[in-house]
Amino acid sequence: MYIGLDFGTSEVKALLMSAVGVPLATSGSPLTISRPHPMWSEQNPEDWWAATLAALAGLRDQKPEEYAQTKAIGLSGQMHGAVLLDEHQQVLRPAILWNDVRSHAECIELTEKVPNLYDVAGNLAMPGFTAPKLLWVAKHEPEVFAATRTVLLPKDYIRFRLTGAFVSDMSDAAGTLWLDVAKRDWSDELLAATGLTRAHMPRLVEGSAVSANLSSAVAAQLGLSDEVKVAGGGGDNAASAVGIGAVAAGDGFISLGTSGVLFVVNDQYRPNPQAAVHAFCHALPNRWHQMSVMLSAASGLHWICQTVGVKEADLLAEVVLLDDVMTAPLFLPYLSGERTPHNDPYAQGVFFGLTHETSRAHLAYAVIEGVAFGLLDGMNALRAAGTQVHDLSLVGGGSRSAYWAQLLANALQVRIHTHVGSEAGGALGAARLGALADGLSEVAVCTKPPIAQSFEPVLVEGLAARYEKFKLLYQTVKPLFQS
Repeated sequence: MYIGLDFGTSEVKALLMSAVGVPLATSGSPLTISRPHPMWSEQNPEDWWAATLAALAGLRDQKPEEYAQTKAIGLSGQMHGAVLLDEHQQVLRPAILWNDVRSHAECIELTEKVPNLYDVAGNLAMPGFTAPKLLWVAKHEPEVFAATRTVLLPKDYIRFRLTGAFVSDMSDAAGTLWLDVAKRDWSDELLAATGLTRAHMPRLVEGSAVSANLSSAVAAQLGLSDEVKVAGGGGDNAASAVGIGAVAAGDGFISLGTSGVLFVVNDQYRPNPQAAVHAFCHALPNRWHQMSVMLSAASGLHWICQTVGVKEADLLAEVVLLDDVMTAPLFLPYLSGERTPHNDPYAQGVFFGLTHETSRAHLAYAVIEGVAFGLLDGMNALRAAGTQVHDLSLVGGGSRSAYWAQLLANALQVRIHTHVGSEAGGALGAARLGALADGLSEVAVCTKPPIAQSFEPVLVEGLAARYEKFKLLYQTVKPLFQS
């Protein structure tokens, strides 16, 4: 048996998988985000550990005999977060998360310090990444920075709690701006630019390799053997790719979760930072991936449903019944700023074109269309880098809506597939990485799950014109955001 742990922003998910790849049980424990100031986003790492224990207890309660036979655990986690530990391995401050955009000025500073940053790291300096966060801490919380002895990413903090070892994997480390992505190794130059050295960093392994075993104390606490291996694991999107079987060059998927991600596998390092496209290591050896990221995706739908006081399923049902969607307002989905292609932490959400006839269903359509247009922006950035994609899998909470899936197919003009069991996402990918670390073969483990439904792209009259207006709207209001 193999366990996958997926550390998201809103939940820790656990999945128990058999040796033949069948999910046997799932469990989850919720998390909350703290926003003490505008543009800040933080969580307490101790909450992650408590949620991890609760999620594992859920698996144990459901399948006690199978759970006890666990051979390896894989990890998947939200990327870019900064967990700072002192010399006693104690957390110094709340973790600064991926969607925290306070470090915009530090991104400019880092770019000026390291003129070849893009060549080495393969990415623009963005506030979501880890390195600018440490520059911010050094500037605004110098006593915390001075006391910092170890910097960990979220899932790697949980690995430390499970094993006592400081280890990260290539895919997650690629999202720090400290990794030489082509060489798959820490960059001394990039670390020095933020006042750090390799001594502050965890050891690196491939995502499918063994990072450490469970410590004896934790194994006893969990009811598992201390011979249980913990795989290197991966950043959430790379792990999701393993879970969906996107492991060969040209494979790709869209994730509609809190954020929106367009992910395509490459067999070589292909950076295109000028278009705010991310170039990261994959969680599997000798592979990389390109990724466009929008910071608000399914979270935008959740927001509008909360605002108008209706459940998501009910509001989407109202959207399906609309016969005049081209009269709906436009929506800029930048509720947390934006990455690809704008790299604009000051961008905000905007409704444009409200009238007395605008219903809550029109607002919801505008939101899911705005997310589709944001992903189309990302697709165009990947296409500009020479990447061609004709089929994409759809995963994440948004994949439950067939209407949204068809809208994505129409907007991006690609074939969209949903899969049986795709909701497992990063947790399934993490479990698969655990199986690989235990010696199972990639061919046997990293299969594509069965297709549940396919959506062929249709040319919808007026949709392309709305997209052009969507792009013009951002450029028109952009000067107003920062002021």
